[in-house]
Amino acid sequence: MIAAFATLTFLIAMWLCAIIIAGTLEQSGSKMVAALKGRSLLAVPLAPPIKLRVSQRYPSTQRPVRARVVLRAAA
Repeated sequence: MIAAFATLTFLIAMWLCAIIIAGTLEQSGSKMVAALKGRSLLAVPLAPPIKLRVSQRYPSTQRPVRARVVLRAAA
């Protein structure tokens, strides 16, 4: 008898989950599909990208490191 009640409870819980998911998809399903296809309003950039220029005014003070023969052999 406990198994029957457990099965019934499980089926009712699954039915409620299906109802909640169906309601969510009904309300915002079209927004989700548009976002997955890349046509969302948030996916469209509002302004053109900003162009950046990297200045070499302050170059790195570190000298390039050369690998020694011992380290090359280890690699």
